[in-house]
Amino acid sequence: MIQLSRLNGSTFTLNALLIEQVESFPDTTITLVNGKKIVVLNSEEEVVEAITSYYKRIGLQRIHKETGDECE
Repeated sequence: MIQLSRLNGSTFTLNALLIEQVESFPDTTITLVNGKKIVVLNSEEEVVEAITSYYKRIGLQRIHKETGDECE
């Protein structure tokens, strides 16, 4: 789970495993696997960092390296 901020400044927690893509329009927009879109105050880089950190914490990052996947 990662903590993010809505446009009104309130924080919420999102299951990072549900994220399909992150884009900047210029607002950072997160698209979930179910098609729902969430706009956040966090920059695209901050969101990607939080996702990567979460994957490392739960051991998902290690699985990619062990199977030879070059994406991090």
